[in-house]
Amino acid sequence: MSYHFFAIMSRMKYISRWSLMNNTRTENISEHSLTVAMLAHCLVVIHNKKFGGHLNPEHAAVLALFHDCTEIITGDLPTPVKYSSKTLRKAYKDIEYEAADILLSSLPDYMREDYEKLLIPDEPDPYLLRLVKGADRLSALIKCLEELQMGNKEFLKAKEEILVSLQKADLPEADLFIRDFLPSFELSLDEQNIGLQS
Repeated sequence: MSYHFFAIMSRMKYISRWSLMNNTRTENISEHSLTVAMLAHCLVVIHNKKFGGHLNPEHAAVLALFHDCTEIITGDLPTPVKYSSKTLRKAYKDIEYEAADILLSSLPDYMREDYEKLLIPDEPDPYLLRLVKGADRLSALIKCLEELQMGNKEFLKAKEEILVSLQKADLPEADLFIRDFLPSFELSLDEQNIGLQS
């Protein structure tokens, strides 16, 4: 018997994000998920090293890799629409659970339990999920900075709203990332001076 799960996962690259926005460069959920995975790993390392935590950064990274995979089935519903009312928020959450069930059904029985923990996470420490969500927001913030650098003012309000949401999230790890790492995203490769010049 042939199972389709990973062939379906490979289609993440065809799902575009920011569909209501005028983009200078299209971003898909595959590349977004990689960025979120790197950022989630980073936030957990910061949490452990600077704030005395004991969470697993590799687990956070894997959760982040799969955090948007249900959008292969649902598509990327823009955030302003998704969160515009309690009714829509609940309806979309129900659709996400159904999409996760559909994806899990494309795995052999012996793998489903492991992947269910990634697609429908039920973490013993909810702070880990908060850090993954913070990484998701940081990825969106980085996208806004990239678009603004290209002169695309369409992303100005989104940047402001994401910064406010990160402040409200009360994640000192994200605050530290914004202070120490985010400014570099506004520099050119030459300005970053990473030794690639001949």
